[in-house]
Amino acid sequence: MSALFDAGPPARAGQSAEVVDLRHLRASDLEPVLQEETRVWREQFDWDFQASADLVRRFVQMQALSGFALMRDGKAIGYSYYVAEERKGLIGDLYVRHHERTVDTENLLLGAVVDSLLGLSFVKRIESQLMMLQSPLTRALPRKERAQSFPRHFMEADLSLTNMPPLRASSPLVFEQWAERRQDSAGQVIATAYQGHVDGKINDQYRTLSGARRFLMNIVQYPGCGAFFQPASFVALDPTSGRMAGLSLASLVASDIGHITQICVAPEYKGQGLGYELLRRSMDAMRAHGCRKVSLTVTAANDDAIRLYRRVGYSIRRVFAAYVWDNAR
Repeated sequence: MSALFDAGPPARAGQSAEVVDLRHLRASDLEPVLQEETRVWREQFDWDFQASADLVRRFVQMQALSGFALMRDGKAIGYSYYVAEERKGLIGDLYVRHHERTVDTENLLLGAVVDSLLGLSFVKRIESQLMMLQSPLTRALPRKERAQSFPRHFMEADLSLTNMPPLRASSPLVFEQWAERRQDSAGQVIATAYQGHVDGKINDQYRTLSGARRFLMNIVQYPGCGAFFQPASFVALDPTSGRMAGLSLASLVASDIGHITQICVAPEYKGQGLGYELLRRSMDAMRAHGCRKVSLTVTAANDDAIRLYRRVGYSIRRVFAAYVWDNAR
């Protein structure tokens, strides 16, 4: 396995890099950085980053994006942005251009973002799910005394090589495509499925019903995990009790690349192969749509899930880390 991103050459000598507020820049100032980042996402992940890059452009132009740019000789060489709501800060992205990328230059940006969020009295926690950092598992982190890192895998399967026979269910579950009216039931499944799970340490939205609802809304409405793809998103229902037993949600991260954004099973329905069947249905629907590949991310400590993914044809393409900073006072 390789690191998430290959280390670039040493940063060139010259004027020291300077951190500036993103609100002092125009969208055009970031254009070379965004173009390179878009190309790297496509090469590294088969992921069309254009929609996310367009959002960055729009909010930078409006001077409405919180974050910082890294400048050298008057030119942007990297950027990072964040959002803060209620009690949490979320680092949305961080990217430094290849010819300038070192742990030190990345940490100039990351440190500025972390310190800015820690300085907000209402922020008790900072999360980052997927950042373009080199040496993600062994690197030094700003404010390391408050930081935790969690190894995660980016896995991918070639849909032309997968063959998943339908599951012979031991219980009469009913499968339906995702519908908005299922959001509350799905939130309940997520909140119960992740109780005591390591992913609840990474994303605190998994811990409560209200948080799970916000998580679902973000998946469906925003392009961070691709464009939500309803035809490949399914729920499993128990016709006896009317309860939701599990769900698999999917997105398109490129015209021919699918992504599993969430798959989970309620605790009382585990051990019946339901996760397999939900995954199979989502993958079949993406294949029928014309997708060549499908990807997902999974925490390295989630052994059962990784065994399932490997068994049906997924392999680890990249490793990365999710980071959490505790700002409890």
